[in-house]
Amino acid sequence: MKAIQIDNSHQPQTLAAVDLPIPGPGEKEILVRVSAAGVTPAELVWYPTTNTRSGEPRVKAVPGHEFSGVVAALGKNAQGFEVGDEIYGLNDWFADGATAEFCITQPQNIAAKPQTLSHAEAAAVPIGALTAWQGLYSRVDLQPGERVLIHGAAGAVGVFATQFARLRGAVVIATASAQAVAFVRQIGADEVIDYKSERFEDRVDKVDVVFDAVGGETRDRSWSVLRPGGRLVTIAADAEATNDQRVKDAFLLVEANQHQLQEIARLLDAGTIRAFVRAEVSMEQTPLAYTGGLRERLVYGKVVVNIQ
Repeated sequence: MKAIQIDNSHQPQTLAAVDLPIPGPGEKEILVRVSAAGVTPAELVWYPTTNTRSGEPRVKAVPGHEFSGVVAALGKNAQGFEVGDEIYGLNDWFADGATAEFCITQPQNIAAKPQTLSHAEAAAVPIGALTAWQGLYSRVDLQPGERVLIHGAAGAVGVFATQFARLRGAVVIATASAQAVAFVRQIGADEVIDYKSERFEDRVDKVDVVFDAVGGETRDRSWSVLRPGGRLVTIAADAEATNDQRVKDAFLLVEANQHQLQEIARLLDAGTIRAFVRAEVSMEQTPLAYTGGLRERLVYGKVVVNIQ
């Protein structure tokens, strides 16, 4: 099968097109014929990309752990799906990803693909929507009427965080680039701050929740705008390496969840929320998608690799 693999022999590491054997599904596993895979550039420096589960160095990983596709084969005792089912979801961070013609996953990590979405649109959903859901609903239990500040509201996660916060009945304040301000208002923000021209702390204070998809200085400045007892959740990868216990406690790493994927698909099919694809690229363009070398027409949503 054709696949994209990380070439660790170069520094910085590069991505290369390779031919790999089609993997076979093991006990309780599913083989997926991948139609499209989402791009998460930060994944190239995540711990599971460069290390095995036991902590040894990992090389030649296949990136892209969210996908949409078709069930191609079932391992022994894999239940809940049939060959030919259209599905979307995630696979294990330590396994080879979905920027390949086939990948392995487990039944609990996937759900039926939203019927109203193309495979490319569906592949833009799992990481972003699950992260936003788990951050706002599970971690900080956002309540109706609460004021939430969402950083990076036009990004792959932010577009879902903004919609889920609106759906919960919160007052949504968002930061975004000037080009994305109108779009972020359209998907549910009550107020949008152009982060390049204004400091958000000059406009906002005493918010109940901060949802941080940016990290670094933006996250560090956000503590001051929380009300006493307010909650902050961050998904920025730099939180993993910090010595600040407050940041460690606020860090969220998304987990696959079939029930949540099913509910998200229902909301998408009902038109209650929407998925946004920033750009669709071929497998040959994958290196550009990960390094930011694409000339993108849109400034919001997620880049997706079309596999089939």
